[in-house]
Amino acid sequence: MNTDITPDKASLRAWLPGFIALAAIWGSSFLFIKIGVAELHPVQLTLYRVVAGALTLLVVLAVLHDRLPREPRVWAHLFVVAAFGVAVPFTLFGYGEQRVESMLAGIWNATTPLIVLPLAVLVFRTERLTVRRAVGLGLGFLGVLVVLGVWEGIGGAHFIGQLMCFGAAACYGVAIPYQKRFIAGSTHSGLSLSAAQLLLAAGQLAIVTPFVAGAPPLPTDLSAKVVASVLTLGALGTGLAFVINMRNIRVAGASTASTVTYLIPIFAVLIGAVALDERLNWHQPVGALIVLLGVAVSQGVLGRRRPRPVEGIGAPAAPAAEPVSR
Repeated sequence: MNTDITPDKASLRAWLPGFIALAAIWGSSFLFIKIGVAELHPVQLTLYRVVAGALTLLVVLAVLHDRLPREPRVWAHLFVVAAFGVAVPFTLFGYGEQRVESMLAGIWNATTPLIVLPLAVLVFRTERLTVRRAVGLGLGFLGVLVVLGVWEGIGGAHFIGQLMCFGAAACYGVAIPYQKRFIAGSTHSGLSLSAAQLLLAAGQLAIVTPFVAGAPPLPTDLSAKVVASVLTLGALGTGLAFVINMRNIRVAGASTASTVTYLIPIFAVLIGAVALDERLNWHQPVGALIVLLGVAVSQGVLGRRRPRPVEGIGAPAAPAAEPVSR
């Protein structure tokens, strides 16, 4: 796959519909999490979501005649990625959305690249810190402080919910450079690696859920709205969205496909406002814009003809060989 492809104007029709659809799918995930945690414990919601996503990708694997990895080393590293890139962050977003608006969770999701950078530089040694990246990092964390509204004081359930969402983004910040460090160069397809991640995450959650939240309720004990939300989160947002994203990379190139990162919080805010009548304080969208500006500067999107791919957020962690946005 050539990650430097820059499509011409005539090819917009080939990739733009899938690009917008992907941003809408991942942006709407926070709405479905909000609906799901109304009747399900966050850990139970994550378990159902991951199982649905894993089954979806297994079907796609069978259709495409692809297969899961066989090497024990790959599975061992994927076990770590499954925890930090799927099970823990999905659950933290559920806990967070018990306390904050879905649109605010979508904003916090956009901070992932800011966490990826220092970890990639200092811990995993997969990136180098430059002046441009340092400036972008500083801008981004200034935006985090604005989103939090630190001048109003901190504390309370709402603040704790925001920290949980930020913690979810921090987990992605661990998973992404970990993949680059330990799974880079894998001969397996991104689809195969993601399906394996979801299977491992489902196993982790199946063990933990009874101790944390009790046995999950049967689907027949849930409202139709919650069942539909869980299936949409799993099959569409955690499963088929990956397939759409892989097509976007193939058709538009990784650099173009990665910019979906900037649309996800916009869709999250719009969908939360329309579907749930949520409202934000003035400083939260302002802070979100500063965060996205910091991400754009740190990733070289501004002022460069060929931006580096923005690391992904919001779905199962992508393979290191094909960094994508989630």
